[in-house]
Amino acid sequence: MYVEAPPPHRLRGVVRCLWWARTDEAKRIVPDGCLDLMVAGDQVFVAGPDTRPWRSEMRAGTLVHGIRFRPGHAPAALGVAADELTDRRVALSDLWGRRGRIATDLLLGDPAALPGVVTGSLAERDDPQLERLVARLDAGAARVSDALAGLGVGERQLRRRFTVAVGYGPATYLRVARLQRARNRAGRAANLAALAAEAGYADQSHLSRDCRELTGTTASAFFATA
Repeated sequence: MYVEAPPPHRLRGVVRCLWWARTDEAKRIVPDGCLDLMVAGDQVFVAGPDTRPWRSEMRAGTLVHGIRFRPGHAPAALGVAADELTDRRVALSDLWGRRGRIATDLLLGDPAALPGVVTGSLAERDDPQLERLVARLDAGAARVSDALAGLGVGERQLRRRFTVAVGYGPATYLRVARLQRARNRAGRAANLAALAAEAGYADQSHLSRDCRELTGTTASAFFATA
């Protein structure tokens, strides 16, 4: 079971969705460029941006409530740079200290309070250049240099801001975004070669390499169940 719902209006610029799921011990979690705040069993934790596949250690059948941040926006709510959380799962109590312990107690009793906890910790941050860069990479820019062009800021500075906000640099995010595009098109493409072309890969070999590195399995196996 996996269900998504739109976030409250106040959070729509920061949060991609609310979601609920029951864990499956065989489920493979692959990079998507996002961070999630999750309530699962007796745990409340942040799942950082992944660069490799992750398998849950939670008992199968555990009900999980989550809130998924839009790429680049988690630091505004969590108060920590995203690159400090890359490939990590961190308890909210460790991240926020006493405030995190209070929030953890609240969320364990009422997971539906997730939006309120995020809203209460949200700091106003506005970075339109970063927003445009993320949008260009999501839209299918062939190269990071293409996405960076004309943004009116130094490339090195923007790359650093991107890493702090998203959790890794634009080049890694481009690979993750391309894999997600392929995943979303998998049911419509005639074969892997066509899927590679539609998602913006140079060729099928490029798709296969990235899929193996980001998901830990072959493209044929991954997209058969995507």
